[in-house]
Order: sequence, then structure tokens, then C-alpha cells
Amino acid sequence: MAKKEEHIRKPDWLKIKLNTNKEYTGLKKMMREKKLHTVCEEARCPNIHECWATRKTATFMILGDVCTRGCRFCAVKTGLPNELDRQEPERVAESVEMMGLRHAVITAVARDDLKDGGAEIFAETIRAIRRKVPFCTIEVLPSDMKGDDESIMTLMDAKPDIFNHNIETVRRLTKRVRAIAKYDRSLQLLKRVKELSPNTPTKSSIMVGLGETKEEIIQAMDDLLAHDVDIMTIGQYLQPTKKHLNVERYYHPDEFAELKEIALSKGFRHCEAGPLVRSSYHADEQVNEAARDRQMQAEQN
Repeated sequence: MAKKEEHIRKPDWLKIKLNTNKEYTGLKKMMREKKLHTVCEEARCPNIHECWATRKTATFMILGDVCTRGCRFCAVKTGLPNELDRQEPERVAESVEMMGLRHAVITAVARDDLKDGGAEIFAETIRAIRRKVPFCTIEVLPSDMKGDDESIMTLMDAKPDIFNHNIETVRRLTKRVRAIAKYDRSLQLLKRVKELSPNTPTKSSIMVGLGETKEEIIQAMDDLLAHDVDIMTIGQYLQPTKKHLNVERYYHPDEFAELKEIALSKGFRHCEAGPLVRSSYHADEQVNEAARDRQMQAEQN
């Protein structure tokens, strides 16, 4: 009888060095005081200690901490969401200012209970950050908002510097891995954003280790490129609890290096690929040149 996948020993390259220095504990304390949530904590990101302790970056999770979807890979709580907090955008902006961030990532739980999927709160958060920290570039990572065009336009009217939406996995595994979300709807969302704002870099991510083939990963790359996506990230799926999908296998760092090389050779402007890479990993390094110019201009004024 084959071993159960959850009992497979994690390889050495997935061992995480914890660093709970004063920068990490200070940021955690501030998040609690501001009553804010981060996907770093809620999704049990393996890079939280690196990002919080050494890079002073965090991915803010708005619209509460309860998701209306129950994806089988994600550790974020699922259930009936809380009432909208209209003061949340200002608190996020205040935190960005206090942290001295040069690049902020704003994501959210899926809010299928809202007509706009939370697009207006996203837009208000972008504008609040711009008022307080004009030199900070902003990346957004929303749900698919069920592909509603008005919601997409509401969010894009606020002019984020990077638009990120993850397809998460290959086409064949989408129904098993993601709840409600659809592979083609995600691709169409990314393409629509590019139509609305041709100069805004678009970005997407997949996890590997869920049973996909190399050929399917390469096809996902081609699908993203066909929908004008500029940036791709590829990381190892890690099972957050025993209730979630099993890890089918662990990819070696050399395999990630090969996937990165393939992605770049196909035409992606940037690719992050590695065992611990997540969608927001080193996001500050992925800002396009136009956004860097805006930062310098704001600092000079």
C-alpha cells in the first residue's frame, strides 16, 4: 500500500528559519492595534519571518478575515463574512506610512456576498495610501469578482501599479483545487485589466505539487501569455492542515530554476520560481520602470 502523501517527509530545502526579532514582533503588534489582517498570517505563508523581520514588507488582507469560498488549498477561514469596515482603508494607509513601505500589496478574502466583490473598498484603500504615502507603489491581488466588468473598472479607476490575480493551478486541476473560481474567467479578468490599462503590469501565480504535469505547467504559461500577463510566480504547494489537499510531490529547486528559465524564454517580463515562492514574494522587486520613475518624482517634489 502506498504511503499517504501527508506523511512524506519535507525535504531540507523547505526548512524555514524563524526570525522573531523586534522588527517582526513590532509589526505584529501594530497590525493588532490597527485591527488589520495580513494574508501572511491568515494563509500561513512560509516567508512571513523573512518579509516581516528583514524586508519590512507585508501583504494586507482587507474586507475582513472570513472568505465566502472554501478553496481546498487555502487556510483562510470560510463562512459568513463580517460587515464592511469603511475605516479599514485609512488604517491600512496609516500602517503603510508607519512602516515606511515603498511597495504595498493589498489582497482580500473573496466576498461573493457583495455586488462588486469588494472593488470599491480596494479602490478606497489605494487612494488612501496614495494620499498618505505618494511615493509608495501599490499592487492589488483581488478575487475574480465573478468577472463583473463594472467591478473591474471600479478597481482599475484607482490605478494600481500592478494587478495580480492568481490562476493557482493548471486547467485540469482547477475544479478540484479552487472553489467557484474558473480557469478561463481568471484569464479573461487578466486580459480585461490589460485592455483597460495597457501600461499596468499584470501578474499571476501557480502552485506545483498538486498532481500537474510539466506539460500542463508549460500550457498554463502559454495561456497566461496569450492573455497578456507580464509577470508569473511559481511556488511549491504546502498542505496547511490535514483537511486540505495532499501534496502529491515536492519539486527540487533545480526544477524551479528550469521552470523560471522556460517562463522567461517564453516572454514573461519577470518570473519568481522556488519552493517557498508565493504570489507576493519579493513583490517590491517586480515593480515596473514607470512605477519606479513615479517614486523618484514624488521623492523629489
